Amino acid sequence: QVQLVESGGGLVQAGGSLRLSCAASGRTFSRYAMGWFRQAPGKEREFVAAISWSGGSTYYADSVKGRFTISRNNGKNTVYLQMNSLKPEDTAVYYCAINQKTYYSGPDLNSFDVYDYWGQGTQVTVSS
Repeated sequence: QVQLVESGGGLVQAGGSLRLSCAASGRTFSRYAMGWFRQAPGKEREFVAAISWSGGSTYYADSVKGRFTISRNNGKNTVYLQMNSLKPEDTAVYYCAINQKTYYSGPDLNSFDVYDYWGQGTQVTVSS
């Protein structure tokens, strides 16, 4: 079973930046696509960004395109979400997830149904 641990959340002013990290257990991390989702209070969980197993394909929600960047370091079993120009509406618990279809690149990586394991989440709060 894979374990995912997110970190890097916190409180930031609007216009600021944060970088989230998600560390995965296991020796075959490099074979699997990863995704970031978020859930604000009273709202459904929504897709934020995803990256293919190789890092060659990335996907973003329209609401974060141009502000957020997803990347991965397979040597460190870690996926990152760099968040710039943060807005109060970005406030949410952010979750990382792993899709365990070997060498998968999408295009449905924006659907939470295709992910097999989830982290516990990290809180991001953006003040106005």
